[in-house]
Formats: sequence, C-alpha cells, structure tokens
Amino acid sequence: MLFHLPIRYQDRTRISAIGSIQPGSDVVIVGQIEVADVQFGRRRSLLVKVSDTTGLITLRFFHFNQSQQKAFARGKWIKCFGEARRGPRSLEMVHPEYRITNEQPETNLETSLTPVYPATEGVGPNVIRKLAAQSLTLALPDLAELIPPAVCEQFSLPPLKQALQTAHTPPADIDTATLVAHKHPSLQRLALEEMVAHHLALFQLRQQRVTAVAPKFSLNRRSWEKLKPLLGFQLTNAQLRVIEETATDISQAIPALRMIQGDVGSGKTVVAAAAALQAIDAGFQAALMAPTELLAEQHRKNFSGWFEKIGVQVEWLTGKLPAAERRKALANISNGSAQMVVGTHALFQEQVDFAQLGLVIVDEQHRFGVDQRLALRNKGNKKNQVPHQLIMSATPIPRSLAMVFYADLDVSSIDELPPGRKAVNTVVLPDTRREDIVERIRHVCAEGQQVYWVCPLIEESDTLQAQAATDTWGSLEQALPELNVALVHGKMKGKEKDSVMQKFRDAKSNVLVATTVIEVGVDVPNANLMIIENAERLGLAQLHQLRGRVGRGAEQANCVLLYKPPLGRLAKDRLALLRDSNDGFEIAQKDLEHRGPGEMLGTRQTGLQQMRIADLGRDIGLLPKVEQIAEQLKQHHPESVPLLIQRWIRQNDIYANV
Repeated sequence: MLFHLPIRYQDRTRISAIGSIQPGSDVVIVGQIEVADVQFGRRRSLLVKVSDTTGLITLRFFHFNQSQQKAFARGKWIKCFGEARRGPRSLEMVHPEYRITNEQPETNLETSLTPVYPATEGVGPNVIRKLAAQSLTLALPDLAELIPPAVCEQFSLPPLKQALQTAHTPPADIDTATLVAHKHPSLQRLALEEMVAHHLALFQLRQQRVTAVAPKFSLNRRSWEKLKPLLGFQLTNAQLRVIEETATDISQAIPALRMIQGDVGSGKTVVAAAAALQAIDAGFQAALMAPTELLAEQHRKNFSGWFEKIGVQVEWLTGKLPAAERRKALANISNGSAQMVVGTHALFQEQVDFAQLGLVIVDEQHRFGVDQRLALRNKGNKKNQVPHQLIMSATPIPRSLAMVFYADLDVSSIDELPPGRKAVNTVVLPDTRREDIVERIRHVCAEGQQVYWVCPLIEESDTLQAQAATDTWGSLEQALPELNVALVHGKMKGKEKDSVMQKFRDAKSNVLVATTVIEVGVDVPNANLMIIENAERLGLAQLHQLRGRVGRGAEQANCVLLYKPPLGRLAKDRLALLRDSNDGFEIAQKDLEHRGPGEMLGTRQTGLQQMRIADLGRDIGLLPKVEQIAEQLKQHHPESVPLLIQRWIRQNDIYANV
C-alpha cells in the first residue's frame, strides 16, 4: 500500500464561497437549504437548492429515498464536497458527499490534500484511502532507507519516508501541478529508486547468465567461408565487425545474449546466418523465430537460398503447415537432420523437440513476450547447457536507453548501409493533393514499377477520422481501372494475406493498399513508391520502418507522407525530421524524446519493464542519475542491491538469460 500512489488529489482544506466557484472544480461548501423538490423528466431527480451569503448552488440526486428527501428541510445547514458543474439554471453538484446539521457546522477541515487512489472492482476509493492511511501509521516508521543518506545527499534526493508521506498526504500549500505531473522531488525520488532497482535487476541477470553454461562453437568457420563468395554482394565494414563480435561471443561457454540492431536494410539477416553456420559447424542446430508468417517466410527464402548452396538443410515450421508436412518437419527437427529451423511462435510449442539446439535467433524481439522467448530457450536446455541467443531489431535503441534498460544485453550496431543503397526521397503533402498522387502512381506503374499505399486503419472509425484501407482500395480501383490494385490488412486470414503478398511480390499486382501489417520484413525490390496516409498519427520509428519497404532495388525510391491539415507544431516537426533524415539511429533518438521509450522497449511484454511508479516516457530525464546511483550501490553498498530489487521487482530471476 505504501507504494500504491494516488492518481490525483482533492482539496478539502478550505471552504469555498458559492459565488466564487468555477465549473469543473472540486470544492467544500457550507450553506443553508432553501428548498428540496423532486423533478420529473426523462429521469426522476431530487434537486436541493443551497445558498450562502454569496450565491446559490443546486445539489442533484438521481438515487434517493423518502427519508433522505425529508432530511433536506428548509433552513437546515449542510456541508458538502463535490465537483461543481454547469447545470440548466445554476451550478450543480451531482451526488456530492454531504452532512446535514441544525446549527452552522464547525469549520474543522482536512489539514492536507485528500488522495484519490486507483480503485478496482469490489474495493472502492474510500476503502483504499483508509488502508493507505493505516499503512502510513503502521509500516512507514519501520521502512528501510536502501539508498544510503550520503548518496541521497549527493543527488539531492529527499529521504524515502518523507517522499512517501508527501505523496500520500501532501500539505495544503503544495504546488499541485508539479505533484500531478510527477515533477515534485518526492515523486521523482520514488521513480528514481524504482528505475535503479530495475537497472540493478538486469545487471544481476547478466551476472547469473555468466554462471550458466553454453556450448562452445569453434572460430574455425568452414561453412561461412564457403558461403561468403556465393552471396553475390559485398559485406559492409559494420557487418564484418558485428559478425566478429558475435562469433567471439558464441565461441565461449558463457551463454551469449546479444542484440544486433541496425537500420532497415542494413543486412542483419546475413550476420545471423554467419552465426547460425558457426553453430551448425559445431554439430548443433540453430533456430530463427519471427513474429509473423510473412517475415518467417522471407527468412526461410533467404536462408534456404544461401544454405542450400553449401549443403545445409533448412526446415520450416509454422502453425499453418498441413498435418503431413508438420509431422515431417517435427521428425527432422527431433532427429537433428534439420540443421537450421525457421518459423513463428510454433517453434516453442510443446511437441517441438530439438535434437541439439545451440543457437536461438529472435527477430523483432519486442513483439514476443518474455515467457515466449524463455520457452524457446528452454528447448535447448539439455545436458545442463543453455543455447546462445541473438536478438535482431530494426528499431535502433538509443545508447542512453540501452545502457539502462538493456543492461543485461550486449548490443551490436550495424550503423552502415550497403554500398549503392540510395536514401529514400521523402516528401510531406496535405491529403488535398490526392489527385496529383494518383496521377504519379499511374506514371510510375506505366514504367513497370510497383507502389505501396499504407493506411493506419482497416475500417472507418468515429473517433479517428483516418481514411480506411478498404475505402482507399475502392477509390484507387475506380481511379486506376487499367491497374491491378490489391488489398491486405491484419483482419484477413493468414493464407489469404500471404496469397495477396505473394502476388505483389511476383509483380502480378501493381498497387498494394495495406495497413501497417507490411511494416516488418516484406522485401519487394520493384516497389519504389510508398504513400503513407494520415502519417501524423504514426510514430517516427514506425514511419521509418514502413519507408524502409521501398528502395530495396537499384532505382531511386520515393515516399509521400500524407497528412490531414491543419498540422500541430509537434506533428509538423516530426514529419519534417523524417523528410530530412534517413538515419534510423537519429530518428529513434527523436522518437524517444517525443513519445518516450515505452513502445520502443515493448514495455507491455518485456516483464522487467513493468513499472509501478516510474514512467519511462515521463521520467526519461532521470536516466543519467539512475546509472550513476546504480554504479555507486554496486561498488560501495552491495548489501542494498538485493533488498532494492526485492522491494520493487517480483519473480525477476525467471527472466535470466531471456
């Protein structure tokens, strides 16, 4: 209860004159009852008029009985608390808290702001307020200060007990705006301690990983050396560097946990292929897990194309395989003849039994929950060994964030695009220019190229006035009768979706109208124009990911960001940044500043990042202090580390090595 903080506060510390009340404010009033009448209309209600020397207000009750009605006798005094709203004739309070007396009530008021806590079904706010007050009396005096006073002083942190007392019972004269915005030093102190605990937990996981045992793969990479000259392209210096970093990692008996991050098109897959061959040469199996059938299919195509040239068998496993093919795939995986296995989440289902899994590669890791990654890792937990793990991400993580919230990972960055890869030319246009864009599509398709048109929504929504993919598809079919316009979205069945995508990949359709299902992994070198509808509604990183689907061939690619005017200042700046930059690392940093890291880290799925008080987006400015305090505690106060983790994080040890 001590760490279950209020979501807002009510001011019951002063009585307001009725004549001075502003609509929307929570106030305490004292006055005399003028009249109480039942009003019959669409809904029966009891209206009670209350006045003081400055004005009159109406109390409205929808739920009342006869004895309640009688209690509101003319001339009696009433003290109420509630929210003042505009009514038909005067200000109103609907179902306020109240107390009726014969004499003018004493002005004994609260001495601090009244906390309002998040409630849950069956436990109302008043019950939680009472429990919190009891906790402050019973538990706060004995609560240990786990960040030593010298460290608190160095970083100007208020003591923990003081911070909690202020958070639960703020004094009447406190600046409520800083409190509600979580900018008050007391709330910053609590957020900081929680973030330090998470950082230390990740560091502890890293230490635990060092004590586990993984298979050692020799640095003598015969198969990779055979494949390299057959690739048909030159590797960049960044790719070669990351291949070496990864190879060194997996040649040791400590389980590797390395993130390979790189911009769209930087060539992460071939780096993963080099690591997979190193595992296969050592007699082990490698498995690659992708979040969608479409992306898994693309990986299978790449790996099969490369590995079959050198005699390495690639197996394919998804949930939609026909029964006979599935049985055959499962048999090949369990007898070890499948050296490389590519698939979706089907890979970690119970009936999948690897002969000797030595390397797990997870693509777009933030799309999988921790428990899913753990299940796949456990497939290789034989002979008291755990497999090495590589994580691929096309959403670059800014360094400040990686150091604090990926402290258990080694991070490699492929920060260089292949030679000859042209930057996508990006323009920002209002959606009033649609006709011009349709003409541009006609011209591009006449030259034999293909086009993506991306819509954020599948069907029309009352709340988001975004153009629906289905409507756009219909209007483009009408406007471009000579072209084949296809439609793909997330609500389509897998087979249907794959069939549409395959036709587009085979150039059987000219234009593909799609929702953001195409964000990850679709590779169509002939598609060189992308239009993104309602671009102002999408995050920078997502827009950059989508844009990366074009420009995968030799031609100059173009991306049109369509927006619905008028644009706000922030939206204008975001779209201008995307127009002016093709650097995923710069865009990720700006995305972090604009929206916070929640989405970037996949906070809903990562388990460890579930914060109780801290908010990664709001409290991003605390990150430098988090790292410095964590370092001080590790070096000079190691006894505080496990206690802090225990206070803030539950069951963290299961996520080691994930």
